[in-house]
Amino acid sequence: MNIDVIAVGKIKERFIEDGIQEYAKRLKPYCNINITEVNDEKAPESLSDKEKEAIMLKEGSKIIDKIRKGSFIISLCIEGRQMDSVEFARYIEDVMTAGNSNITFVIGGSLGLHDDIKSMSDLKLSFSKMTFPHQLMRLILVEQIYRAFKIMKGETYHK
Repeated sequence: MNIDVIAVGKIKERFIEDGIQEYAKRLKPYCNINITEVNDEKAPESLSDKEKEAIMLKEGSKIIDKIRKGSFIISLCIEGRQMDSVEFARYIEDVMTAGNSNITFVIGGSLGLHDDIKSMSDLKLSFSKMTFPHQLMRLILVEQIYRAFKIMKGETYHK
């Protein structure tokens, strides 16, 4: 199984990067995980709706260029479906059982994801109704992927 995480922006905090790398290392027995960063667009504090749309479109184009053909796409967005960790594990297991050998998770930038990305997604997923920094969301996502594999294998970790 190949898991791609495509995220807008670079990780700036060392502790977040260390956490991501730790879970990526733990995932090696279960899947190949590849984390790809695309550059974010500069977004001043006060933007018109049209300017926000243009920024999200540019970031979205960069994301689309990185998605593997035939990949099952899961976009993280606040209006997406919420699941607990066990439901998430079962969902990923069902996706794999259906013959998908590649899953791509997409994390947008500070303005979110363009509708083009959301509409091409097989699942829109929300981890919470709360808003999280997109950098921290990357760490949370990789941890939840690791947790999902531990649940699928019936191994201890998930409590």
